[in-house]
Amino acid sequence: MQLSPSAHVDTFARDHLPPPGQWPDLLLERPELRYPDRLNCGAELLDGTIDRLGPDRPAFHTADGAEPWSYGTLQSTVDRVAHVLTGELGLVPGNRVLLRGPTTPALAACWLAVMKAGGVAVTVLAAQRAHELSTICRLARVTHALCDADSAEELTKAAVPGLRTAFFGRGDPDDLLTRAARQPNAFTAVPTAADDVALIAFTSGTTGRPKGCVHFHRDVLAIADTFSAHVLRPRSDDVFTGSPPLGFTFGLGGLVIFPLRAGASALLDQWSGAEQMLKVVERHRISVLFTAPTAYRGMLAKLEAPGDAADGTGTAVSVDALASLRRCVSAGEHLPAATWRAWHERTGLRIIDGIGATEMLHIFISASDDAIRPGRTGVPVPGFEARVVAADGATPVPDGEPGLLSVRGPVGCRYLDDERQREYVRDGWNLTGDTYVREPDGYFRYVARADDMIITAGYNVAGPEVEEVLLRHPDVAEAAVVGRPDEKRGQVVVAHVVLTPGTPPGSDMAETLRQFTTSELTPYKCPREIIFAESLPRTPTGKLQRYRLRTPDLE
Repeated sequence: MQLSPSAHVDTFARDHLPPPGQWPDLLLERPELRYPDRLNCGAELLDGTIDRLGPDRPAFHTADGAEPWSYGTLQSTVDRVAHVLTGELGLVPGNRVLLRGPTTPALAACWLAVMKAGGVAVTVLAAQRAHELSTICRLARVTHALCDADSAEELTKAAVPGLRTAFFGRGDPDDLLTRAARQPNAFTAVPTAADDVALIAFTSGTTGRPKGCVHFHRDVLAIADTFSAHVLRPRSDDVFTGSPPLGFTFGLGGLVIFPLRAGASALLDQWSGAEQMLKVVERHRISVLFTAPTAYRGMLAKLEAPGDAADGTGTAVSVDALASLRRCVSAGEHLPAATWRAWHERTGLRIIDGIGATEMLHIFISASDDAIRPGRTGVPVPGFEARVVAADGATPVPDGEPGLLSVRGPVGCRYLDDERQREYVRDGWNLTGDTYVREPDGYFRYVARADDMIITAGYNVAGPEVEEVLLRHPDVAEAAVVGRPDEKRGQVVVAHVVLTPGTPPGSDMAETLRQFTTSELTPYKCPREIIFAESLPRTPTGKLQRYRLRTPDLE
């Protein structure tokens, strides 16, 4: 594909894109995806929205009830930070900027400032350690960093050579926001090309060296103009919030890109459990919620049953706390049908399930409202195509048969200087690493991660299928099913179970659960061992880390 002339002075990111022959096919025919050649997504999300709707509407809130940031305040802060970047810190278009800190309006403003200044954002998790930060900075050749003061220690330990860093949240004269306050309150956005690199999102790297997923300015708008516009359908009076941090593209899209594109607002803050999430939803009249299945299950455990009165202990929250919600989005891991039905029965709300990937930037298969089918992820989001293929990565399999999920659309995988590009992109399609079934009605049903299939005595067992059954038992709060090596069978099915509060573990409960699964599943799929745990290992977005259960010695 021929790229437009770049506005980047530092061309490292574009120079290290995959060779053109290894790119996925891009689908850009829809009218809403025909962007101009010169496009700065930060300017479009912020300045463009202000041009349409004015500067006085709220943009960001915090859980402490402080005065919301208006769009005008946000614009002024972003432009002043952009001046610090380009003036005091010497950033030139194309430089990579590490962004690190908890989910706050200040971090979101820094991301927008990097966009408008023509930089390339490399947003990482506040929890990442020095060796992880060092690796990311080396792979992306990071030159600058904007970091929350509370997250400074590990970045300092990383000792990245030549890194020009500004901290915010200290309140002293050297604080980034203090320095920004002395700058002009208007900044002309760099006229980047639509296909100039806007961000590099790194995968977790749990199986080896982390992969940098490169996305363009037009990609940032494309996820808003496909999934958000056609499935989520936000309104300008919506208030968004959620648990995923901005270091994950699920959070960046759901908490910054989508609300700003719609002229809505978002509450950006940190979370400490399901009960706090329920209280924030109630107190701030949240209407759009982004989180993972485990959080929905956690909130269910805190909600009163219909018709019940609060028990006075503080352990039950009225379902009326969710009265403002109209959209609930789940991604990050498979949403069990049992969780969907329990949430719908208790709240009347339909969870919008979706599958996305860092390589694809956001969600590409989903459904909303009456189109939702519990236990099915959905259908391709408008602008995307999907199919299920055989192990060769190219041959479609018949409907009803499992295979590898393959997708293409207006965005796609472009790894930063990484030979693994050939594994993810084949025949112009993106292979996500998930096993799926396409049903005859066109809906896609999740089976398992391709590397999570358990092969026992020659039979294929999908761990999520067994988990769905276990989660239907009233005493099970969470479940994770993995394979364990076995000399006779190759692997045996092992279930790790978190019980509901007050339910005693032990051999009697294990036998109860074995009998329960045997009554609903073919015997070879049933767990041969059940391990009770207080919690399951998860990422900050709530995604289950099965690899830690398969190889506990890594801990």
